Amino acid sequence: MSDVTSYDEQFKKIVEIIESAKERAYHKVNEELILMYHDIGKYISEESENAEYGDAFVQKLADFFATNYPDLKGFTRRGLYRMKQFYELYKDEEKVSPLVTQLSWTNHLKIMSACKTMEERIFYMNMCIKERLSKRELARQIDSGYYERYMLSQKPLSPAIAESKRATGNIFLDNYVLDFLDLPHTVSERDLQKSIIRNLKDFILEIGKDFTFIGEEYRVQVGKHDYYIDLLFYHRGLTCLVAFELKIGEFKPEYIGKVNLYLEALDREVKKENENPSVGVVLCASKDDEVVEFALSRSLSPTMVSEYNLKLIDKKLLQRKLKEYIALVETISDD
Repeated sequence: MSDVTSYDEQFKKIVEIIESAKERAYHKVNEELILMYHDIGKYISEESENAEYGDAFVQKLADFFATNYPDLKGFTRRGLYRMKQFYELYKDEEKVSPLVTQLSWTNHLKIMSACKTMEERIFYMNMCIKERLSKRELARQIDSGYYERYMLSQKPLSPAIAESKRATGNIFLDNYVLDFLDLPHTVSERDLQKSIIRNLKDFILEIGKDFTFIGEEYRVQVGKHDYYIDLLFYHRGLTCLVAFELKIGEFKPEYIGKVNLYLEALDREVKKENENPSVGVVLCASKDDEVVEFALSRSLSPTMVSEYNLKLIDKKLLQRKLKEYIALVETISDD
């Protein structure tokens, strides 16, 4: 190893220290910002209770900032009312106190404006902290009714579904939102594929955080022939590539052979040395049957096959959602 390479490795540690310090500084600044809004909200709330001031107090305060501190952002009448609401909403909630400073102000505003109950607000606060959701990601989850779907998924289940949930570690919810698909009246495999691609980020959020999108119609070469994988993902938990093959007609055994050809090409040409063998998922649907098949690599040990089956999307849940999807398509076609 050259001296230059050695120094580069050492200097990367300094970069890590800097990045860590920057992250801590950001969190500290955010914490102080939220505490400031809380304290201002408390002051406004207490002063507004005075009959002499009433609602006019907030307007006068907004006018004061506009005249004397025009460069300060967020201290408009609307912004001040939000600080007042923030304080009044959580002042008697002990469970919320450890959470509030861990969220950004924009996420707080979305939760306050969109959630109806304290339980729902706390649910989304915890989700923001755990998943580090951006404003857009949080809005997507709230607007799609994630909380309601999660609560429905906690209701008593049949023994078969309960066993399915245990097998997957309850990673995936029972209810998935397909409203973003916006499917055309005449549905083909390409329509299905394109409808997922157009809203890929939302689709990934529905099937699990460990999936990362790589490509649509991803080209692999076998000999002199080019083949195209409908959808290619990477699964962080399994550290492997996941190929999705989408079919509308009835299931045919040769589909598995086709996906296995894709997996062989992926493992030879795309997979990195430190990654596990690739895995394929065939989604095949017709009016009479719904089929979900996992095409596992030929060289996997039984232990690894078991792990793949546990961590990938559960077949029963996929099959059930596929059935619901077909019913939705038939309803659209009949209109």
